[in-house]
Amino acid sequence: MAIGDSFTGGAPGQLDETRFPDELARELAVADYHNLGVAGATTPQVAGTQLEPCIELRPDLVTVICGANDVLLSVRPDIDVHAAALDEMLQRLLAEVPDAIVVTGTTPDLANFLPLRPRSRQRVTEGMQRLNDATRMVADRYGVLCLEFAEHPDAAERGHFADDGYHPSPEGSRQAARGAALELEKHYGIRRAEEGT
Repeated sequence: MAIGDSFTGGAPGQLDETRFPDELARELAVADYHNLGVAGATTPQVAGTQLEPCIELRPDLVTVICGANDVLLSVRPDIDVHAAALDEMLQRLLAEVPDAIVVTGTTPDLANFLPLRPRSRQRVTEGMQRLNDATRMVADRYGVLCLEFAEHPDAAERGHFADDGYHPSPEGSRQAARGAALELEKHYGIRRAEEGT
């Protein structure tokens, strides 16, 4: 099960292109996979519209990747609101679907490839740093695996982003999925498809 924003659901008008959860499902040879992600969703919107349907489906693995829009869609991002909504989602998932593996992740600095003026670039960079600090803190509170997309060396590769400089390219989605699959194997013993799941 995948919930989140366009990193999960795909960019508007490009829903048939490669998405991170699609590639992760392939990496893990998952037969029953649901993607509830919605482009443009903020963390509170993910919590308000995607969490309940996710819980109802009783998944055994959930990716919760969101927060970028909380920064990009506001000149004064309220990171505490992101943290509270993420906290609610992780808490409820762990309590109501106790057998599920729950995973979240940080967000690369999206200011790197966007056509922004200096002040806007600084605001986005600082907002992403605060967002990622909050995501790590909440994940640590619940012992949830936090995928370090922000700190990965590939996060600074232009080819891993689409032409808009914001959404991941197909190759970026594939690389993110490979990295996630390796972390799932390392932490939970989930074997990748190529290893004979």
